[in-house]
Amino acid sequence: MRSRGPTSILFRRRVAVITGAVVIGIVAVLFAKASDEMGELFAHFAARWRWVPLVTTPLGFMALVWVTRRWVPLARGSGIPQVMAARDDPAGAVKGLISVRTVVAKVLLTMGAVLCGASVGREGPTVQLAAAVMNLSHRMTRVALRGTVVIAGGAAGVAAAFNTPLAGVLFAIEELAAAYEQRMTLMVLSSIVIAGMVAQTLAGDYVYFGSVGAYLPIASAMIVVPVAGIAGGLAGGLFSRGVLALATGGSALTRWSKANPVLFAGGCGVVVAALGVATGLTWGTGYGAAQAMITGADAPLWFGPAKFLATLATAVAGLPGGIFAPSLAVGAGVGNLLRELFPGDQAQAVVILGMVAYFTGVVRAPLTAVIILAETTASRGLMLPMFAAAFLADGASKMVCREKLYHGLSRTFMTR
Repeated sequence: MRSRGPTSILFRRRVAVITGAVVIGIVAVLFAKASDEMGELFAHFAARWRWVPLVTTPLGFMALVWVTRRWVPLARGSGIPQVMAARDDPAGAVKGLISVRTVVAKVLLTMGAVLCGASVGREGPTVQLAAAVMNLSHRMTRVALRGTVVIAGGAAGVAAAFNTPLAGVLFAIEELAAAYEQRMTLMVLSSIVIAGMVAQTLAGDYVYFGSVGAYLPIASAMIVVPVAGIAGGLAGGLFSRGVLALATGGSALTRWSKANPVLFAGGCGVVVAALGVATGLTWGTGYGAAQAMITGADAPLWFGPAKFLATLATAVAGLPGGIFAPSLAVGAGVGNLLRELFPGDQAQAVVILGMVAYFTGVVRAPLTAVIILAETTASRGLMLPMFAAAFLADGASKMVCREKLYHGLSRTFMTR
């Protein structure tokens, strides 16, 4: 007969999930603050010695890739593909994909990438870190880790990283749990919300990009939405295709990059450094530039294409680091280009539609994209146009890249 009370498996499982969710909220905020500090340090460095990053950034890329491949190969890349691979074999993942060694290295190396000026974000690594926290909480309570809890941990990381609990829930269902059991218990969903609330309590009740409240009349939306959705989706699909081609393809460049990973990383670092020195805007996450464009500030038309190239070069280099925040910045650049086509419409709304479309084109999770942008800009009045743009972008992206980016990348971790 099964025991009840504090010694029962059900009680210990609840304690593990709730404790893990609270800790996820705490570590996500700490990681965010540390990453922001690294970004500010690099910004001061690049402003004082403008040309020096042409040397330090490529060397930093090479060093980070060498350390990653030599000591913690499972820490490379975003972190979301690792969690997707871990959900199918949680017992094996606790020794590799979401082990303490892997995630500690992931955090440190991601901050190192930010300090080098790489076009990376912390959101993807936060997902892997959050899944590892769930692993630890279950080990401490002596409860077996299940695939659904790995998913919940990862999604709680999204909620905490963006201060958007609802986006975490949708990401769990739409992306992390795709092609997997879609039933999520109340306790698992609660962990996502708890992590988001803890992060909000610690970081304050803030809106990620600021309260914009963008709006677009229906007549204007019927013209802007199709253009934004298709353009952003095609651009996002092109990015995904490029990343997957170098990760899983069989071209001569792919073979050379795998045979000479450190040299290839150095070459990617040269691209990132050249763009950063030439423009002064493509370093890091691109948060500042994206926020400025969302609020209606004028930005150079070349920002979107330049940030696209910097993010692509960083993503294929093999560094630990995510693409969520840089993709939102590229999307803002896409929206900035679209402003020229629709000068009579609200600039903020056009930029946000470009962000939703491009982000959807990259991650192929339209519901998540809409909720993230709605919550991070407080533009809930724009949700219907955003949904339309997101679903158009999803279809356009499929025309360029049939396989989902994170699903394709997750296969590179399943053979380990």
